[in-house]
Parts: sequence; structure tokens; C-alpha cells
Amino acid sequence: MDPSLAFIIRMLVMMLIALLIAYAVWRVSYWFLHKSVPKLTSRTKTIWDNALLSNGVLNALAMLVPALLLDRLAPIVFDQLKSVLPFINGITTIFIVFTMAYIVASLLNAVNDILRANPDFRDKPISSFTQLGKILTYAVAIILAISIIFDKSPIYLLSGIGAVAAVLLLVFKDSILGFVASVQLSANNMVHVGDWVTVPKYNADGDVLEINLTTIKVQNFDKTITTIPTYAFVADSFTNWRGMQQSKGRRIKRAVHIQISSIRFCTPEMIEGFKKIHLVKDHIIERQKEIETYNQLHGLDTSVLVNGRKLTNIGVFQVYLENYLKASPDINTEMTIMVRQLAASASGLPIEIYAFSKIQEWTAYEKVMADLFDHILASASAFELQIFENPSGADINSIGQNH
Repeated sequence: MDPSLAFIIRMLVMMLIALLIAYAVWRVSYWFLHKSVPKLTSRTKTIWDNALLSNGVLNALAMLVPALLLDRLAPIVFDQLKSVLPFINGITTIFIVFTMAYIVASLLNAVNDILRANPDFRDKPISSFTQLGKILTYAVAIILAISIIFDKSPIYLLSGIGAVAAVLLLVFKDSILGFVASVQLSANNMVHVGDWVTVPKYNADGDVLEINLTTIKVQNFDKTITTIPTYAFVADSFTNWRGMQQSKGRRIKRAVHIQISSIRFCTPEMIEGFKKIHLVKDHIIERQKEIETYNQLHGLDTSVLVNGRKLTNIGVFQVYLENYLKASPDINTEMTIMVRQLAASASGLPIEIYAFSKIQEWTAYEKVMADLFDHILASASAFELQIFENPSGADINSIGQNH
């Protein structure tokens, strides 16, 4: 046989044997790790070992063993091909580097799952930091691989990286902005996983599902999911309802408009009728004494309506509403309760209700507010007040028919 052909066959056989040995070692390592380690972890009550298993750390470790073996076998297999040996060693070294990077990335995934399962870290942007760690890990791996290929020191490559810094900043712009934003969001306690947020610019209104390096996922109340850039929560305005959810009440702030022509001074007949209303009876008796004392003291002729002090139906109505809110079991009386007049306009005189519902859950809160304003609208007529509303087509037709 030709010596050169025999040499080639010998080299191919040795390469095949080395690959078969590496494959066998990988299978044995894979089997051993996946059979023995789960038995050990099943005896523990901790979750960190389960997270390691579920994120492929064992698979990466199983790949590392044959990679190290091939690195040791290469000088033996290619003993007579000294010129090829550096190339083979470079390939095996690069494979080991990326296997190690994969192990680190898998560990970071495991750490992410472990911390997210911990109540103390569940609302923190852990994914942002783990994703940044994986980016840096693979960046280091790429730099080491390039240094191996060109047989240059990694420090030499890093010294010349300034030439491509602008390109790298452009490529990783979103990642850099997202990381800075994640740090700001976490440091300033601006948003957590599980918070109810409203971001008008992105039409997002719902709960935060996930905070990543570049995006934040918000599940809207219609069950759609909006993906928002992380840095948008720093650059743009948004509303976080966490304060309301953690407080003892949810704010009610709404006004009803009273028709101004229905506002008048109370006549004696009106006052006697209002005294039958339990929530204002004591107030009317007390105010009557105060008003009579004032008018007598100043010798005012009260037969003229505008002389002296008098009760008005709108004033009594405001007192009634305030006492009604204080007596309601659904209103938190430890927080602000206020019934106030706003500036009159073409839509009448707004009477604003400002209070806090004890119930924060959205559906129940809306029912509390609906019941409250149902009563307010229905009770206005008891004080001879009319709720303002713009005339409808039927109103205009009726006016035309009357004339």
C-alpha cells in the first residue's frame, strides 16, 4: 500500500476513534448527570436545583466533558501533523469557550427563575439584568474566539475596539437604553411586575407581566398584550396605580350639573319639608338658630329675600350629600370626603363628589360609584333642584307643538 494513502487512512481512523470516544463520553456524561443528579435534588425542598435542571445546565456540562477530552486527544491524533495541530487546538478551544458561555447563560436563566419565584424579587426587573449578563458573556466569548483565530491577545483586540464603538452603540442602542432604564425603574421604585399601569402613548392599560432588558409587557384589561420599550417608562409619562391599590381606598371624583334656574332661597314650607329628611334635620335646626340670631342682631328685614342670611336648597343639598357619603358603608370615612361647587358654566352649576371607596376592585368599584350617583340624581328633586341636560330633539319638537 502506498505510504501516503496508509497515512491518510490511519489519520482518518484515529479521528473517527477520537470522535467515537468523545461521543461515548458525552452520552455517558449526559446519562449520569440526568440520572443521578435528579435523584439527589428530589430529596431537597429547595427550588434552585430544579431551576438548574430545567434550564439546560446539565446539558451544557455534559457537552463540556467531551470538549475537554477532544482538546487532550488532539495532540495524540495529529502527532505527525504538527502544522494542523494549532488549527485543531483552536477549534476545540473555541468550542470549549462557547460551551462555557452556554453554561454561564444557563446559570443566569436558572438564577432568573429562582429569583422570580422569590416574593422579595418577584416585582423586580430581574430579566433585564440576566439578559445583560448573557449579552456580556457571549460578547466575551466572541472576543476570545476572535483572539484565538487570529492568535492575538484579547487585550490587543480590546485596544482597537474604539474604531467600531459607534457601530456597537448603534446596534445595541435599545439594549443600552433598556438597561439604563431598568436600573432607573428599579432604583426609583417606579414600576414592578404586577403593577397596574396606564401608558396613553401606547394605548396600554393593564397589569405589567414582565420587565425585560429592552421591553416591558403589559396585559391590557381586554386580555391583549402591549409591548413597550423599557426606556419609554423613563422618557414618557405613565400612570402607576400601585399607590391606589396599596392604599385603603379608590378615589371617586365626579360632578353632577345642577340647572341654575332651580337654585333658590328656602321658603318656610321648604324648610319644614327638609326637616323630615333625616340626614339634614339636625343641620337645618342648628343653622336656623344661627341665622335668626345673626339677622336679629343686625336688625335685618328678612321679608326681602336678599336681606340677611338664608338657607338655599343647593346648600342643604350639599350637606345632605356629604352626610350621605359619611353614612355609606362603601365609603372610607378615614380619607377625604368633600362635596364642593365648581365654577358655573353653560352646563349649569357642577357639584363635585370627592371621596374614596373602600372597594378597590374595578368591577365592584364601578358598582359602588353607579349606586352612589343613581341616588344623587334621584334625590336632587327632593330639594327642588333639577339636573342639567341639553335639550333633545323631542324637547324641541314639543316646544314647537305648544306654540
